[in-house]
Amino acid sequence: MRLLSFAARVLLDGSDRVQALSAPGEGEAPDEGEVWETMGVCVFAYERGRGKDRDLAHDLIADHLGLGVFAYRFGETRGRVTPDRFWCDLASIDAYYQANLSLLRPDPPLDLYQPDWIIRTYQGQCPPARTVPGPLSGTEGVFFNSMLAAGTVISGGGVNHSILYPQVKIEDGAIVEDSILFQGVQIGAGAHLRRCIIEKGIAIAPGEQIGLDLKRDRERFLVSPDGVVVVTGDSIGPE
Repeated sequence: MRLLSFAARVLLDGSDRVQALSAPGEGEAPDEGEVWETMGVCVFAYERGRGKDRDLAHDLIADHLGLGVFAYRFGETRGRVTPDRFWCDLASIDAYYQANLSLLRPDPPLDLYQPDWIIRTYQGQCPPARTVPGPLSGTEGVFFNSMLAAGTVISGGGVNHSILYPQVKIEDGAIVEDSILFQGVQIGAGAHLRRCIIEKGIAIAPGEQIGLDLKRDRERFLVSPDGVVVVTGDSIGPE
């Protein structure tokens, strides 16, 4: 499966089969049966998408209209994804970051707890998330307005307004604020993170500070236009 973006004028038949694609002209209004606002997501066999970078709509999808390409009508009777009709275009790091952190609002745009919307995905078999006192400080681990997945342990550290994927470990005295930590991330004792996205499996050294000095961070990591620091396996290492 590939997820690719494109903009096109889409002509559908009565069964939502795509009949033709063309670029919308400036100032034109759509005719009946046409859909101009694409959501930028297409699903197709990987083998059909291999080769040089090409225009998705006009070089790839248009080539296969005869094989049967169908549109998915989001938000209608047959296209409802969630009762709250949530959609977000994750076209940038900042958009991805904001979409995730928006789940922490008191009234989030996407309600993950809707009883009539089943989340169909594999859940790893991990022990429950928990907080425990730090081994040296004896201070209880705490978290505020955050999501903690299974297997996460906050050991004397503090987490505020963040999303922690499974099996994250926060060591004694470490502080995590406004951040997204992927599976298996370990934050060393006394480290401080603010507005970060940390790649899966990365260990942050004890005492490290990321997100507090963006000038220094730009020398080591990718920093988005809105100041979100992205730490990957390629960027972390000895200074």
